[in-house]
Amino acid sequence: MAKLKVTLVKSLIGRKKDHIATANALGLKKIGKSVEHEVNPQINGMINKVSYLLKVEEV
Repeated sequence: MAKLKVTLVKSLIGRKKDHIATANALGLKKIGKSVEHEVNPQINGMINKVSYLLKVEEV
C-alpha cells in the first residue's frame, strides 16, 4: 500500500481539544515533526479532520 508523510506545520495551541487529540493520535506533538502512515480509511479521516494544521506528501 501507499504511504503518506504527514508533517505538523501549525501550532496546536488554542485548537479544539478533539483536534489536538487527533494530531497527537497521528503521532504529531511538535511543529516540524513528521511521521509516515499507511493509507487507510481511519488515517485518511484523521488527516481530513486536521488538514489545516498539516502538510501531507505521498512517499
